[in-house]
Amino acid sequence: MRILVIGAGGQVGRTAVEALDGHEVVSASRSSEPSVDITDPSSIERLFASTGQVDAVIVAVGEVPFRPLADLSHADYESAFRGKVLSQLDVVRIGTPYVRDGGSITLTSGILSREPIATGAAASLANGAVESYVHAAATELPRGIRINAVSPSVLEDAPGYHSSFPGFVPVSSHRVGQAFVKSVLGVQTGQVFPVD
Repeated sequence: MRILVIGAGGQVGRTAVEALDGHEVVSASRSSEPSVDITDPSSIERLFASTGQVDAVIVAVGEVPFRPLADLSHADYESAFRGKVLSQLDVVRIGTPYVRDGGSITLTSGILSREPIATGAAASLANGAVESYVHAAATELPRGIRINAVSPSVLEDAPGYHSSFPGFVPVSSHRVGQAFVKSVLGVQTGQVFPVD
C-alpha cells in the first residue's frame, strides 16, 4: 500500500511510520520533502498534487494551547480549532479525491477527549470535535473510503509531558502504532481507537 503520513517526524507520526514498515510510506511534515503546513489549505493542495494517488492518509499533527481555563481567550479557542480540528478536516476535504477507492483516512485526537487535565480545556474541545467529525464523515465519504481516529494517551517515549498527566499510565509507541495499523489495514470506519 502507498500511505501518506502527515506529521511523520513527530512523536505520534513516527509510531505510524514504524508500524507500517513494509509499505510504501510517503512522509510529510513542515520540515521534510515533500513539505506541508496543514494550517494552510494551499500547502495541503500542493502536497496532494505532488504525491498523487495514495491508498491511505494518516494525519498525526495538531497544535493546541494549554492554559488555565480562566486564562483561555477567544483567540486561544480559535487557535485550538484551527491548529487541530480545521487543519485535519482540510486534509480530508482536499485529500479525499486523491485517496483510491476503498482507501482510508486516519486522523489523530487524544485522551483529553475522554479524561481532563489541568490547562487542557482547549485540547479537550479540539479532540472531541475531531472525534465527532469522524463519526459523521464516515457516513458520507465516497467510493468506500473509510475514516477513523487514533486517540492515544501520553506516550512512554515523551517523558517531557508526563508531569502534565498525573496518574495517567503512559502508553508504548508500539501500541499507538498498532492502532494506526488497525485503522489503515482493517475494515472499520467512523471509529475512534483509544490507546490508554
